[in-house]
Amino acid sequence: MTKASLGTPAQLADPNYTPPIVQAIPLGIQHVLAMFVSNVTPAIIVAGAAGFGFGSNSPDFPELLYLIQMSMLFAGIATLFQTIGIGPVGARLPIVQGTSFAFLPIMIPLVAGQGVDALAGLFGGILVGGVFHACLGTVIGKLRFALPPLVTGLVVTMIGLALVKVGIEYAAGGVPAKASGNPSYGGLASWSTALVVVIVTLSIKFFTRGLLSISAVLVGIVVGYFYALGIGVLAFDSVIASWQNSAAFALPVPFKYGFEFSFAAVVGFCLMAFVSAVETVGDVSGITKGGAGREASDKEIAGATYADGIGSFISGMFGGLPNTSFSQNVGLIAMTGVMSRHVVTIGAIFLIVCGLVPKVGGVIRTVPIEVLGGGVIVMFGMVVASGMSMLSDVTWDKRNMVIFAVSLSVGLGLQLEVLNVPPGAPNALQHLPDTLRILGASGILPAALLAIVLNLVLPTPLSDESTEEISGGMAGHGTPGE
Repeated sequence: MTKASLGTPAQLADPNYTPPIVQAIPLGIQHVLAMFVSNVTPAIIVAGAAGFGFGSNSPDFPELLYLIQMSMLFAGIATLFQTIGIGPVGARLPIVQGTSFAFLPIMIPLVAGQGVDALAGLFGGILVGGVFHACLGTVIGKLRFALPPLVTGLVVTMIGLALVKVGIEYAAGGVPAKASGNPSYGGLASWSTALVVVIVTLSIKFFTRGLLSISAVLVGIVVGYFYALGIGVLAFDSVIASWQNSAAFALPVPFKYGFEFSFAAVVGFCLMAFVSAVETVGDVSGITKGGAGREASDKEIAGATYADGIGSFISGMFGGLPNTSFSQNVGLIAMTGVMSRHVVTIGAIFLIVCGLVPKVGGVIRTVPIEVLGGGVIVMFGMVVASGMSMLSDVTWDKRNMVIFAVSLSVGLGLQLEVLNVPPGAPNALQHLPDTLRILGASGILPAALLAIVLNLVLPTPLSDESTEEISGGMAGHGTPGE
């Protein structure tokens, strides 16, 4: 499939152009393959943290299937908001929406060990956060000054660091196996399965090209799945049973888990909406720059942010997690050179169809936790790498080093100290109300708030005398200021 056969250079750079349908369909499905695993993983992680995920033997385990189904359905619907648009909602660009990793460090403490009962508070936070996120569309351009690469890079790095532990626990056999003292946890069967996924993913990513390379994580998980079947980590009978017990068609249920409003959930989701909105601004800019060689307009940025928020709100109404633009698909557009929003619309329709067929989720939920662990080790590591890439744009003068050092120390320190102690054990935030303790335990919100405040308050530049002792002679030598 050559670019010449798809259209002229001017056509390929036009979001309103539609390539021949025979070529547009595989291009659209390619977008889905690039984001599929990342899209359903947050639902699996939230269910696992709540206690009804993989390996939990919980009677509520079937609820995981519904969460997976909603992840696919509302990623497709939110993508249609972006590509087709409704009034001011949507950028009308080839933006793929999906369930956001950014909110996981907020969601995990909210549901930890509380089962399905915790979902009402979670979805209450998603509803309010979605409305707040949509409102950011009216002011996002004016708020960007408070979120330079120093702040956004720190936050994205912190998100990745908060999640890497999850990847290792999954690869070793899962949290339930660890908590129950199962001797199989950390065994050869678990680690070999995860390593097969990692090795295959890296091999496909770096030694192939085109669609195969783009879908490296998905291919790695598929190979790991069959490896798990081969060595007995996964029983073939359980796959057949899951397929047979899943419905062929099902509609979403509004407010299936109810909703409650807690201060911790509302504040957490609203603050993380800032991070998600800034990520979307970057994605929209990347799409217009890489696909059309121009800057994104204010109307496109505002429309994309509206779509983020409204998509998350509607998703929360039916039991889906927050949605945001997917950065991996931005790179896909730059690689294919096809800017058509109608191509992505085809991918969105494919996602919606998958979301209405629970049998798809039924197969996904049979993926062994070790296989998923191999995949998320790669994905979460890439989140950290993305944050570090953002930080490479920072001028590392003494002022920025101080801001980064203090914010990272407080945020990562709280994350390690509070989240890694047993429930009820003494911790650094034990005297705070539950709401503040949950928000502080994520580490991300304290780090982000500190970085924002320090960036706005500290003078530019700091004097050498004020930072010499802190920097220890290792300060950067770039031009002052951010």
